[in-house]
Amino acid sequence: MSPSNQPSAAFRAHPWHGLSIGKEAPDTVEAYIEITPFDAVKYEIDKETGYLRVDRPQGSSALPPTLYGFIPQTYCGEKVAALTPNAAQGDHDPLDICVLSQQVINRADIVVSARVVGGIQVLDDGEADDKIVALLSSDKVFDYARTLKNLPEIVVNRIVHYFATYKMEISGNKDNSIEVIGTYGTEHAMKVINASVEDYKDNFYPGIIQRNAVGE
Repeated sequence: MSPSNQPSAAFRAHPWHGLSIGKEAPDTVEAYIEITPFDAVKYEIDKETGYLRVDRPQGSSALPPTLYGFIPQTYCGEKVAALTPNAAQGDHDPLDICVLSQQVINRADIVVSARVVGGIQVLDDGEADDKIVALLSSDKVFDYARTLKNLPEIVVNRIVHYFATYKMEISGNKDNSIEVIGTYGTEHAMKVINASVEDYKDNFYPGIIQRNAVGE
């Protein structure tokens, strides 16, 4: 069989466009993990190739408090921005997600199923940059938690503090670009996820349809 006739399963799916959001979304979603709580370097998906790229060393001694990545086939555009007070637009990236796990997971470039319990409403230079908060769906330790308020306050505060400070210039010569507006529970998180799915369709589906039509 020639390479051109190889089945698509023989090739790596692009984590953003080729993976599924999950059959039980928005309650439980698939999350592609870019960073773990042990990474002193920020890794970020390369949008062209789908591989992890070194973005930058973490700007301070603080490390990510959870597994961190994004939800496939989502996009933060106009509909996500409409849910964030004072947002000029979305950040034009897939929707970010923090996933809590009681057991240590120390590698990235993996996919996990995550049960959504809330989120953090963030503005980054005036752009909506929500952080969905979820629990590893197979981790029974967190079965009791149905919304963000069910989690220990110190856990939520640690996540909020990280995102409020992770881009801060330690020298103090530059204003912090991040503004944490607040947190929200499961119901609003579902709205944000659904809006990001609609934004993804608005921004990517027309191109897919056009390419398919040309190939017919």
